[in-house]
Amino acid sequence: MNASLDEARAELKRAFGYDDFRKGQAPLVEALLAGRDCLGVMPTGAGKSICYQVPSLLLDGVTVVVSPLVSLMEDQVSALVDAGVKAACVSSQLSASEQGRVLARAANGAYDLLYVAPERLEDPRFADFAQRATIALVAVDEAHCVSQWGQDFRPSYLKIGAFIASLPARPIVGAFTATATERVRADIVRLLELRDPVQVTTGFDRPNLRFSVEELSDKRKLARIMAYVTSRPDDSGIIYCATRKHTEKVCAALVDARIKAVRYHAGLSTEERAANQRAFVNDDAPVMVATNAFGMGIDKSNVRYVIHFDMPGSVEAYYQEAGRAGRDGEPSECLLLWNDGDLQTQRFFINQDSENQELTAEEVERVRTSQRQRLERMVGYCTTCDCLRGYLLRYFGEDVDAQAKCGACGNCDGGFEAVDVTKTARSVMRCVHELRGRYGKGIVAGVLTGSKSKEILERGLDQSRTYGDAADASVAEVRRVVELLAADGYLEISDGQYPVVGLGPRCREAAVDGFALKMKRTKKVAEGRRAHMGTFGSGRAVADLDDPAQQDLFERLRALRKRLASEAGIAPYMVFSDRTLREMCLARPRTDEELLAISGVGVKKLRTYGEDFLAEIAAGE
Repeated sequence: MNASLDEARAELKRAFGYDDFRKGQAPLVEALLAGRDCLGVMPTGAGKSICYQVPSLLLDGVTVVVSPLVSLMEDQVSALVDAGVKAACVSSQLSASEQGRVLARAANGAYDLLYVAPERLEDPRFADFAQRATIALVAVDEAHCVSQWGQDFRPSYLKIGAFIASLPARPIVGAFTATATERVRADIVRLLELRDPVQVTTGFDRPNLRFSVEELSDKRKLARIMAYVTSRPDDSGIIYCATRKHTEKVCAALVDARIKAVRYHAGLSTEERAANQRAFVNDDAPVMVATNAFGMGIDKSNVRYVIHFDMPGSVEAYYQEAGRAGRDGEPSECLLLWNDGDLQTQRFFINQDSENQELTAEEVERVRTSQRQRLERMVGYCTTCDCLRGYLLRYFGEDVDAQAKCGACGNCDGGFEAVDVTKTARSVMRCVHELRGRYGKGIVAGVLTGSKSKEILERGLDQSRTYGDAADASVAEVRRVVELLAADGYLEISDGQYPVVGLGPRCREAAVDGFALKMKRTKKVAEGRRAHMGTFGSGRAVADLDDPAQQDLFERLRALRKRLASEAGIAPYMVFSDRTLREMCLARPRTDEELLAISGVGVKKLRTYGEDFLAEIAAGE
């Protein structure tokens, strides 16, 4: 007999301390309990894991969770065990004998959840376990990794469908992701062979996040970050860089300023990466400076800001990385810094990343085409004059009016002026047409601004009909207009070491009377502003603690959380989230029953931590 949704709610309260499911969770939980496959697309912080963790406590058999990173598995297992849930993982961090013991215990029903990396599914020892065990559910986390149109495509994910088909009895299959366009969602259903799945897309809005974009030189980027971070000494944040060189540079500057910052990139030893990650997660070093090698496995809920020192290669990658801020629902900021050099870096990455020996030449070209298209949409985000929140939501397929304003992003705050560059844009289109797509944007800008550089003169380009057509504009402005036109499909910029500019699929539209183009020009920086709620979302962050006594209690509870976490060898957020601590400050519970009523306090955590927290709250009375 299938478990009911009421039974699932009881488990949700007992293990995780929540009274009811969040938006989108209940239909997915109900589907899995009824034996239905499902696909859940929910933004970071919306509680995707709960959708398969709660059913695993009620289904007859073990739930196998396929997860891409060892750190993600270990963090989730630690949090589950701390909540009283029987969970384990099989990873390369364990010896062969330790792996054998975990699999033997799992086969005998000792665990509700067993976490594995996709590569583990092909291991003969795991395959033998899978043939003997009762697998009730296979939950695929970060399911967008299965699609070549996704930003984190991993060939190992393509093996999951074959693994499921090889099992003696087909289990229920659930796929979960935070970032998936309609095309990627269709790929997930097809490649994982989901059977008539219940599909739930809760919407991509994160109303507690404030988005802003600033175009700055690398030197000014660093100054901006230094000012930002030093003004928030108690906040935890992540600073993403596109390269190891930038990661080292930014981290060194912060450390020199006596900011507790650590670094993370693939060039560091495994030991240093692990130590730095622990320092960040445990709040010993509040600032992490990292490449995109860091983050997918991090479930730290109290990250108050995410800054991108460089532009990422796609909107999906940006939204996933920025979405690591404010997972607890508290107001948080997402600041993207960029300049023209970032585009050259990302185009170089596209050219390098295409050489994957696991893919055919045709698949390589398809992946590269997809990457190039996603980069142009990322440029569109950086340069749009419209609402940034609306741009992100429309990208993921939500029906949002392009003229609507959220009132809470950098664009809606009026931090820039929209400059009409239609005349320059028409000149650019004429020049690219005249040059027949043989030159890069530097030459195009040189021709239009009337440059007398050696390269222009030697090629005879000073004789072009469009030479000097935009003499009143700067070279930087013309280059920016080229990127704007490429982002909107009027132009195309090729791959390779020496990209050239050609006409795009929408080139004819630039010739019609109604064509217009505007460019952002920053006029001020809203320094020190806190995040606000957007109008697209219905969520509400916990109120700020305005009472000095509440603020003092919050700091004391944070210190207590840190001490208890250190004693238990776990991350502070695994004890209680910032959101739960704030609710304690507002409600000031005095009894076990009152503390249990706080969101995020479950039965196991009440037994483990309740006495200490109640004592600390009472001490301030």
